[in-house]
Amino acid sequence: MAERILVIEDDPQIADLLRRGLIYEAYSVEVAADGESGLSAARDRQPDMVLLDLMLPGIDGLTVCRRLRAASDVPILILTAKDAVPDRVAGLDAGADDYVIKPFDFVTLDLGSHEVYRGARRIELTAREFEMLALFMQNPRQVLTRDVLYDRIWGYDFGGESNIIEVYVRYLRSKLEEAGEPRLIQTVRGVGYALRED
Repeated sequence: MAERILVIEDDPQIADLLRRGLIYEAYSVEVAADGESGLSAARDRQPDMVLLDLMLPGIDGLTVCRRLRAASDVPILILTAKDAVPDRVAGLDAGADDYVIKPFDFVTLDLGSHEVYRGARRIELTAREFEMLALFMQNPRQVLTRDVLYDRIWGYDFGGESNIIEVYVRYLRSKLEEAGEPRLIQTVRGVGYALRED
């Protein structure tokens, strides 16, 4: 049975982004738009994890966090735009296990349909761009060298003079960052590239 995640978030766009991204990753998701309904949902059916916004209407996120923690040891991840150290400390003191700072987004890649989304935005990629992004997503946070990229994407050695990898990384970046999103494909100077948000 799929692990159940309770999302307590009042922004419908963020809630929908989380719901779709988590369902895609095979989780069962319930969404509550305020603190009171979030507490009620957690009471009615114990979730395996809670993603909790701090700025909620009615009962605020810190209070919800304290009440959830008093009732169980369910993992609680706080989602917030507040990234100052005192805000983080307050959240952790209230019983949260960790913090995720907004904005954030999901990149989803469907190997069957060859569809790619960043958040709600669909991204059109060529076959080669899709292959390269798929390779990065299958090896998150790992540095992929030029040799590995040549071998896995093109299947043979272009030699040291070709700049085809740089060209394709540039194409991918321009499409992935079209709407002003943070960079995902990072250059590791002198080594290669890695998929991660810095």
